[in-house]
Amino acid sequence: MEGILQTYPKGFQVTSLTPLQPNFLHIFKIQPRAPRTPSSYYKPPSLFMSFPTSSNHKLLKMENPIWQNPHFFPLLLTCTFFLFPLQPSLSAGLQDDYIRQPPGKVVVAPHLRSKSDPQQVHASLAGKEYMRISWVTDEKDVGSKVEYGKVSGKYEAMAVGNHTSYGCYIISLLLYSSSKIHHVKIGPLEPATTYYYRCGGHSPEFSFRTPPQNFPIEFVVVGDLGQTEWTASTLSHVDSKDYDVFLLPGDPSYADTQQPLWDSFGRLVEPYASRRPWMVTEGNHEIETFPIIYPHGFKAYNARWLMPYQESGSTSNLYYSFDVAGSHIIMLGSYTDFDEDSVQYKWLESDLRKVDRKKTPWVIVLLHAPWYNTNLAHKGEGESMRKAMEDLLYRARVDVVFAGHVHAYERFVTFIYITIGDGGNREGLALMFENPTPEVSVYREPSFGHGRLRVVDESRAHWSWHRNNDSDPFVADEVWLQSLTTTKSCWHNTANTDGSKAKVNKDEL
Repeated sequence: MEGILQTYPKGFQVTSLTPLQPNFLHIFKIQPRAPRTPSSYYKPPSLFMSFPTSSNHKLLKMENPIWQNPHFFPLLLTCTFFLFPLQPSLSAGLQDDYIRQPPGKVVVAPHLRSKSDPQQVHASLAGKEYMRISWVTDEKDVGSKVEYGKVSGKYEAMAVGNHTSYGCYIISLLLYSSSKIHHVKIGPLEPATTYYYRCGGHSPEFSFRTPPQNFPIEFVVVGDLGQTEWTASTLSHVDSKDYDVFLLPGDPSYADTQQPLWDSFGRLVEPYASRRPWMVTEGNHEIETFPIIYPHGFKAYNARWLMPYQESGSTSNLYYSFDVAGSHIIMLGSYTDFDEDSVQYKWLESDLRKVDRKKTPWVIVLLHAPWYNTNLAHKGEGESMRKAMEDLLYRARVDVVFAGHVHAYERFVTFIYITIGDGGNREGLALMFENPTPEVSVYREPSFGHGRLRVVDESRAHWSWHRNNDSDPFVADEVWLQSLTTTKSCWHNTANTDGSKAKVNKDEL
């Protein structure tokens, strides 16, 4: 590392984006060191890669020319170098005394348990009164069963599920074979109740609390989480205050074909994801395709993060919906077909039509690539999906839409539309916004953080965005929301209440 640092002038910062391990492809980011003024930050200009062949990481250099390395061909297949112009940030909305922080180092969570013990444990909602427990074991003979009960150490019920595994071609190891991945659906469960459980008949014991049956309910929303020092900070801030359900609109692990990083991510989030249901949707970093060898993608994501798509009538783990405490949550797939002739479009149309707003007055949508965006990063990438699906959401009077992908926070007046791709990813913040600020953008800021949506009752909800400001989360933006089911001005132009086509005046919504 010292050799690399000495290669670049002091005005540049070199950051490792992958764990430093023997025989492991390393990705480094080169970025100019930013001046300590809020208006003068720069976009990281490039990435480069190195493959050290020994465990000595003090001098990261290759003994032979790169084209003689056996990993050169897969590197060519999968690596892209990102070049960005060095230009000042056009961001707005920051406090004068706040200095945006650089990307954090990658955090690699070690495996410290036995081969038969569960690791990477996480819970998710799996239909009314049911939860799914997922975990991984290195030992292949461990059964896919969960014992659970309301008293620690006393398991009055047991459920048996299934397991899977996968192998794939990756950059640094040529072939990766996953450990045994277990999924067990348990229930029926009582609402707002703490359950203790054990996976596979082995220690340790875990616990989770089911969401409430009625209002109020609190959601945490974090996009583009990753596994860096900023990720750890975000999760610590999230954990400092209670909540009921964790929503993640894409890009959880940032493994990017480095399959051991999926394992590391699972271990990193286990203390949080094993105690509250985590509901996720895919992002671009989960695609993980290889030309010719594996063109379809999402192999690791689908195997590890099984969501209740079958329970919601979907045919794909990339999009689904679920109900919880008077709220209907829809997780859409930005990286699968979404035009009017697609299976996802027809599923969404049917799903919205089934919503009974008297029982579930709040409808919330999450997706990855934003439909509205005044940041220069990923500009227009969600436009085709917006054109295909936005009318469905308007006609159904969706209350809030959350997106990720852009590594910044932004809130719009277009009903309530929020970009929150600032969980802690390794690529850093998206620092450049359009200038001047468009009228539709109410608040925007390139900082790491998380959001909280507290649905108080059938008509009111409070949204707050918490910036990771040093050791304490700082509430930088907040707003009270009113459900569109109780807003008469949003109904008078939509005669149909079942999601079918009707004339809509979007300017009044």
